[in-house]
Amino acid sequence: MEKQTYRRRTVPANVGNIHIGAPYPVVIQSMTTTPTLDTDASAAQTLSIARSGAELVRLTAQGVAHAANLKNIKEKVRQAGCDVPLVADIHFNPAAAFEAALHVEKVRINPGNFFDPGRKFLKMEFTDEEYAAELASIRDKFVPFLNLCRQHGTAIRVGVNHGSLSDRIMSRYGDGAEGMVESALEFLRICRDEDFTDVVVSIKASDVPLMVSTVRLLAAKLDSEGMAFPIHLGVTEAGNALEGRIKSAVGIGTLLSDGIGDTIRVSLSEDPENEVPVARLVAAYSDENARIGAEEGTLAPTAPVVRKAHSVAVMPEGSDNYVRFVFGKPGRLSAARKALKGIDKPAYVVMSYPEITSKEELTVAASIDLGSLLLSGLPSAIAIESPAVTPEEASEICRGIIQAAGIERFKAEIVACPGCGRTLYALPAVLEKIKAAFGHLKHLKIAVMGCIVNGPGEMAGADYGYVGGGPDKISLYRGTECVVKNIPQDEAVARLEELIKADGQWIDRP
Repeated sequence: MEKQTYRRRTVPANVGNIHIGAPYPVVIQSMTTTPTLDTDASAAQTLSIARSGAELVRLTAQGVAHAANLKNIKEKVRQAGCDVPLVADIHFNPAAAFEAALHVEKVRINPGNFFDPGRKFLKMEFTDEEYAAELASIRDKFVPFLNLCRQHGTAIRVGVNHGSLSDRIMSRYGDGAEGMVESALEFLRICRDEDFTDVVVSIKASDVPLMVSTVRLLAAKLDSEGMAFPIHLGVTEAGNALEGRIKSAVGIGTLLSDGIGDTIRVSLSEDPENEVPVARLVAAYSDENARIGAEEGTLAPTAPVVRKAHSVAVMPEGSDNYVRFVFGKPGRLSAARKALKGIDKPAYVVMSYPEITSKEELTVAASIDLGSLLLSGLPSAIAIESPAVTPEEASEICRGIIQAAGIERFKAEIVACPGCGRTLYALPAVLEKIKAAFGHLKHLKIAVMGCIVNGPGEMAGADYGYVGGGPDKISLYRGTECVVKNIPQDEAVARLEELIKADGQWIDRP
């Protein structure tokens, strides 16, 4: 295997029969959406995801019984001749993590709610001594878990989500990049001190610029503290269809193109098997970008994410206001970074992809190239040329990239979790209804969440939320406030429209 020296150097984590971290190739993973207590359904979907090309499969384990049933699921998967490593996803329940560590190859824990209580958006005051005592308490509880994992050869992921930071962390470090990174470091320092090395770390957000900035900060902090843990990348609640693919490619691809990231998941509100081909496209295209960037000295792992204060034009007609560049060969991103360096006039970047004939492949490639440039504040106008799409489709992709980069909204910002075994309603179908009903409200951000775990915390930045409160029961939120609780699912979209209208936020379709 050729060593990938252009990736950030890590100490690989051993997860079952695979290795995560440079110089090993980027590992692709996905997650089941079946109830974890349904052994047959979960085993069948795990096998289906593995057949689609995933090298790691995650299952939710919200309780001890769910964690214990992972043993039965694993047995069925292994009996079918599949050796894909399994990962337990844990929130709020350390006891479930201890149980899961006995049965699967890896356990994901969320520092925001593993020992800390779920966030209630409370401002908490600590003296330095009191805060040190909190950290000592975490250590006392976490070390036995690490010892159990060491005993059973179980790896862990320290997985931070922006929407589930603890009140303790937010009160001391804030609700942004610093708070997210510190939430991870508190646990990673314990792993380092205990010489526990089978660790992967992730920091995710649905806001793409925030996710990119935070992971870059994490990589820098790990290096400065002498830690070389592999990094898992993903954009949470990316949604589905074109938007979900664009957001994921912009966020994940930007970081991979800079040599950061060792395993990825493209989280789509679709069948999990649909995630894997997209992830493979993202990994392959970004890998080429990173290799060429390393050769040509254009990697930018410490570049800040810049939100432009002005709009970025899409396919403008010929204008003397722009310096126009066309990039049409492998290494487009590296060539663009070189060409745009020091340009003092607005730059119009045209990315040409004559070799790409698939719309999905083009969407991924253009999102990575143009998204990375936009997040660095470079072009003022963008366009795509490819036989894979019509000019109208190319413009739609460009608008999606601009919106994903946080520059301008062309439609409502819909964030939606991909669903898992905790999901309490038919999320993919509901997401399409939400997009059809509210997509024209481009001034609003609406969150569609499958359960309370991904509820008020994960959608904290949204104007309105549609959250699973029970089987086929929906709770509606205004910001973090629950205003309608546990109504029938078939009434919920209409009730959300009523709420938006009552708040004076409704705009009729043009």
